[in-house]
Amino acid sequence: MKHSGKARKAAFKLIILTFIVGFVAWSIVTFGASITAILSAIALPVLLILWVLFSLFTFYFFRDPNPHVPIGPGLVLSTGHGKVDAIDNITEPLFMGGECQRISVFLSVFDVHVQNAPVSGQISFFKYSLGQFLNALKAESATHNENVLIGFEASDPPGQKVGVRLIAGVIARRIVPFVQQGETVARGDRICLIQFGSRADIYLPLSAKIRVKLGDHVVGGETIVATFV
Repeated sequence: MKHSGKARKAAFKLIILTFIVGFVAWSIVTFGASITAILSAIALPVLLILWVLFSLFTFYFFRDPNPHVPIGPGLVLSTGHGKVDAIDNITEPLFMGGECQRISVFLSVFDVHVQNAPVSGQISFFKYSLGQFLNALKAESATHNENVLIGFEASDPPGQKVGVRLIAGVIARRIVPFVQQGETVARGDRICLIQFGSRADIYLPLSAKIRVKLGDHVVGGETIVATFV
């Protein structure tokens, strides 16, 4: 499956960066004065333990399981892993062109943060918008926070539009897209990584039949959230 392993690479980069920063800071303190060196030697094991714990959590957070993609006509899958906390009708003018249905999924720091394509088809719209970093638990974060809007022209059924807005939160400060406009994807393909807590909104035509309810825990690339039949 495309883009497999990119989340693991991001984890390695983050862990290596924190190790280098920590080592440089410890070296400066250690060689500054003899008394400080003694204190640093005492503190070093504690710092190493904290770094190991951070590394283990980072590997856990950046886990990237292969989804068990369901097969069938007209299926729309969840793009994110998390809890459905809003199902409503909104106006999305940039890609959907007006009123549409929205399924909003909140991703806690304990959920998988690799996002998956909800449908097979072509990415016909891609817009990265800078913004604030409000708590992703708040509904207004979808409007004001840094986000990426990806529009899919589905191949099943042909021509149907499905939009995905990936939203950074108060902790999540970086969205790492794996795809770009014009690219063709298969249902369940990895499309993005959001680092540390976030929200994913799925925009659907009014004709789509929603198959989830508030409070459901969905799995990216696996859970059927709507159908076009």
